[in-house]
Order: sequence, then C-alpha cells, then structure tokens
Amino acid sequence: MTMMDRRSLIGSALALGASTSLGPSMAMARAAKQKSFDPAFPEGFLWGAATAAHQVEGNNLNADLWVIENVPGTIFADRSGDAANSFELWPVDLDLVKGMGLNSYRFSLEWARIEPDEGHFSLAMLDHYKAMIEGCRVRGIKPVVTFNHFTTPRWFAAQGGWHNPEAPALFARYCSRAAQHLAHGIELATTLNEPNLAGVIGEILPPQLMAGDKATQEAAAKQLGVPLYTPGVSLYIKDTRTYRANMMEAHRQGVAAIKAVRSDLPVGVSLAILDDQAIGMNSMRDRIRERYYGEWLRLAAETCDFIGVQNYERKIWNDKGALPPPADARRNAGGAEVWPGSLAGAVRYAYAATKLPVYVTEHGVNADDDALRQWLIPAALTELKRAMEDGVPVHGYFHWSLIDNFEWGFGYHHHFGLHSFDRETFQRTAKPSAAVLANIAKRNSL
Repeated sequence: MTMMDRRSLIGSALALGASTSLGPSMAMARAAKQKSFDPAFPEGFLWGAATAAHQVEGNNLNADLWVIENVPGTIFADRSGDAANSFELWPVDLDLVKGMGLNSYRFSLEWARIEPDEGHFSLAMLDHYKAMIEGCRVRGIKPVVTFNHFTTPRWFAAQGGWHNPEAPALFARYCSRAAQHLAHGIELATTLNEPNLAGVIGEILPPQLMAGDKATQEAAAKQLGVPLYTPGVSLYIKDTRTYRANMMEAHRQGVAAIKAVRSDLPVGVSLAILDDQAIGMNSMRDRIRERYYGEWLRLAAETCDFIGVQNYERKIWNDKGALPPPADARRNAGGAEVWPGSLAGAVRYAYAATKLPVYVTEHGVNADDDALRQWLIPAALTELKRAMEDGVPVHGYFHWSLIDNFEWGFGYHHHFGLHSFDRETFQRTAKPSAAVLANIAKRNSL
C-alpha cells in the first residue's frame, strides 16, 4: 500500500454523496463568460514554476523522510534517492525557467541540510542556497523562497517533530539564521507549506492507510531508539491539537524572525484550498471550510503580507457530503475531477477571508497525458483573470511543477511536471505544456 500524495488526499477521499445537477455553478460560469474580458495581466505580474527541495534535490540524508522511506515495511512507493539531482543541477533548472520566459521561480530551503544536527548550521549549505538565489537574479528571475516545505531534520522528527513544545523556537532560530544569510536576495518568502492540512487529513482517510503510516512512524522510532518519531509529512498525528498549535506558533515566530532580519521582505504562508461549492439546502460547505482553512486564514490575516493559494480541484457539498464529479468530467491520473474554475474559486475565497494580496503558489494537474495540462493552463488562467477583473489582487502564478519529481508516498508514479526527466541521466525534456505556459508568460497575456 502506498501513502497518498497530499495534493490528492482531500479530493479523492471526500467523494461521499450521490450525483445531482450542477446547473447553478455552470450557470454562474456561463454568466461570467458573458462579461467583457481583458486578456492582459498587470505589469510586473510574477510568472513562475515551483519545486520543493526534498522532491527534486536528491540524497537528502539528514531529512526526516529519508528514514521513513527506507525503514522496512514503509508505505512509501519509492525512496527519493537521487530524485532529479537538482542539488547539483539547479543551474539547469534555472535555465529551464529562464528559457520559458518566466520571471520567477519558487523553491524551498532544506532545513535538514542547513541544520543537519541541532544547533549546527552549515555555512556550505547556506552558501549553496545563496548561490541559487544569486543564480536567479543573474538570469532576471525573482526568487520566491519557502523556508519549510514539509520535510524537517531527522533530529527534529526524533524529538516528536511539531509535537515538541520547543518546536516553534527551534523553527524560529532556523528562520533567523537562514534569513541572515539569504534574505537580502529573496523576492518573497513563505514560512510553511500547506500547514492547514496537518491533523485533518486523517479524519477522512481509510483506516488502513492511517494504520500503515502509524506503523511506519513507529518502525522509524524503534530504529532510532526514540519514543516518538514524527516527520513533517505525516498522515497519522498522535496529538493533533498540540501539533497544529505548535505549527501556528512556529509560523508566528518564523515571520517575526525573518522580519527582524529584513523588515521589508514580504512574508506569507501557502495554504492548500479546494474550491468548495455549496448546493442545495443546509450545505455543509461552510463547516468544511472552517475545519480545513478557518484558523489558518485568520492567522494569515493577522501575521502575513500576502496569502499563498495552492489549488488543484473543487468539491461540491450538499447537506450530506461531497458529490461525485459529473459523468463527463475530465479527470486526473488519480481519478479526481479537473475543473478549470477551481483556482479562481479558491483565490476568491482566500481573498474574501483575509483581504491580503494573493499569489498562486501552486496549481497544476497530476497527468500522464500532457494534453490535459495543455488544456488546463489557459482555461484556469482565464478564470483567474476574471477574478482579478472583479477586484481580487492576484500578483503571481506558479505552476506545480517545473519538472516531474518525487511525489511523497506515491514516489515517482505521479507526474505534475512541465518537464519530464530521465532518472538515470537526469536529462530534462520539455513537455508541450511548457510552451503553453511560456507563451502566456512572454506575452503577459492570454
């Protein structure tokens, strides 16, 4: 059994109800299309692609997941291994970004490389990420940097991960040290990636999946001789309340630590947000929104300069649960509906809840057939632009992902990339969808 990709978890696990007419939402979409439309995006709009360190760098030996991936009986489909070898080939990746005409690149720092042992900070690794930031600038690319994209150091997980009462202070110390070395060249920063999913995904997953993740964590704890081993990518969480509270406090302290180094650096947080739609009487949509996004959206409004929105799909809720996709829906490789209006819907909701400027920090599709990606990109961006014309201040769009990569529990079996890569030679090959996004970005217009 494999652990599910976090991007697919909510959508694939929430299909609870029976089919019904989707007339109201379709009628709204048709009405929107009848409005006048300007295909041009604002000057200075950020066009980018995204990756995350553990998913592309390779050989992240000191990371929490390296233990999980390699422990006997792991539920991970693959070990990350060399990944896309981007630790060595980051200049190649930046050339891909530049070659597409994109003006920005979102990537993450790897905490486990920067602080491989508690309190020991590697100048060599800090210099590595400084070179990446400078490499972006030399190419005319604005670096958007995530300080923590799920994975944490092995030693941090061995102390209970985000369960540890010292976790917020440990994260803030790391943010401070990294910012001192790197903040000068960063365009935008985010503290955490999709922390709103922590502790709630387990409520809707099959019991055997949760049991498998729990067993894998316990095997890792036994191997390392510690009572609790909790990696940053966890389906099973022993104490959800403590875990989430510590992540929220870590975000607060992380923002403060980064701002103490460079007060004018815009700092935000990226949240995973479905386009949740209500249908019928007594829809449970608003309860779902509060459960999955509410406290983090309120925290973002209090602490952030912007909100990062990460969207892959929609869900339509009646009073009993989520409706299955319509029979004629386009579907991704995991079977979930691909609906181009979902990004705009999620963005509208995030802005209404926070009144913060919005960056789309992730959007894409899990598809082996690139034709689906080629269709989705302009269709979704058209609806996003309509939201902008309605007054939603969206300042950038980052497609997930620049290249196919290690998709957590699914290993290398799911493909989100604008480029594929050969796992033996690491040669990157552009898919036709890369040209689709490139053409839009170069024109700054649909």
